[in-house]
Amino acid sequence: MSSYFKTLLFAALVGVCTIIACKKDDDTPAVEASLYDRLGGITAISAVVDQFIANVVADNTINGRFAATVANPSRARLLRLNLIDQVCAGAGGPCSYKGMTMKEAHTGMNITQAEFNALVGDLVAALDQFNVPEKEKNELLAILGPMQTDIVGQ
Repeated sequence: MSSYFKTLLFAALVGVCTIIACKKDDDTPAVEASLYDRLGGITAISAVVDQFIANVVADNTINGRFAATVANPSRARLLRLNLIDQVCAGAGGPCSYKGMTMKEAHTGMNITQAEFNALVGDLVAALDQFNVPEKEKNELLAILGPMQTDIVGQ
């Protein structure tokens, strides 16, 4: 066998071995993307938050609670940014929520369960408008849901 064919055969064997070594076993579980990534990242989260705020403003059950904030552009912007950061961070994204705790923000407001439910309904409507799948929607609600005890009745 000539030196050329030996070299060619050796290169082919190395290529086959490399392909075999790099092949992923079918038994290896796939790593699921973070909720942040599955939601679509910061752009999608920002769009959902914007729709959520629009839903709240249109919701007669709770929009009075937000009237002063919405009337003040700097407060409205801060609310928006805090909501984006809160959802982003909760979903495992790179954001860091820097706002008040939910208990600090809602103490003295005496928010009712009906008002909280309306707020959640407005969020669900925003998620539905952007066709967020049930799995991701439920994961996000499970992350945000425990805040209820720091909001209702404070």
